[in-house]
Amino acid sequence: MAANEPGQPVPDPLTPTFSRDLEVPTVALAIGAHPDDVEFGAGGTLAKWAAAGCVVHHLVCTDGSKGTWDVSADTTALVRRRQDEQREAARRLAGGAAGEVVFLGEVDGELDSTLALRGAVAKVIRQLRPQVVLGHDPWKRYRLHPDHRHAGLLACDAVVAARDPHFFKEHGIAHHRPDTMLLWEADVADHVEDVSAFVDTKLRALEAHESQFESTMKATDEAEIEAFRSRIRSRLGGLGAAHGLGAAEVFKRIGDL
Repeated sequence: MAANEPGQPVPDPLTPTFSRDLEVPTVALAIGAHPDDVEFGAGGTLAKWAAAGCVVHHLVCTDGSKGTWDVSADTTALVRRRQDEQREAARRLAGGAAGEVVFLGEVDGELDSTLALRGAVAKVIRQLRPQVVLGHDPWKRYRLHPDHRHAGLLACDAVVAARDPHFFKEHGIAHHRPDTMLLWEADVADHVEDVSAFVDTKLRALEAHESQFESTMKATDEAEIEAFRSRIRSRLGGLGAAHGLGAAEVFKRIGDL
């Protein structure tokens, strides 16, 4: 997997001992830089938890307005389309357990891990009160896209701010401490989730992002879409094989928050 390709990494034989399969949380919040990042990074895990009753919330940091190769695209229309696609992806992923889809609306490509945005993300965490927060690993080596780095930093920094009562007291909302963070795109993963029964659900959710077929998924016809599906299945299968599973997603796990 190339350093700038979204989603799950290739197996690394030098990684440490893995923990496996968190107890299904009651509420999970996944924080992505763009529409589709959550589905790439943790779609199988979230689908599995939703099937077991977990409420799955999405927080998308940017408006996705750069997500096309069409130089004459109506980017205002693209923003609306990508929000609709994200809501549909969340529905496909979690069904009746789909929670809120929150859009921060920062301009695609211009996200920064500012104090103000840290407060905005912390406020969402306090409002939704997830047991598990998922997001990009901001320390992934050689990741070029700044939005992924900053979205990861915002997720980590906001967990700290949300858990402590003297950060952002102006929220007027009780502080909240999640139990666990799971970071996707990690160079050094140490946690595995069995998603063997949920690969197709992840794919259906990814395919809700039709505006991204050409640019992200390299799929402009049915044959290329099937090739995309095969790549995802192969990648998840390879990650699973290292742990005796049919398919897996792996993360850096941060506990003791």
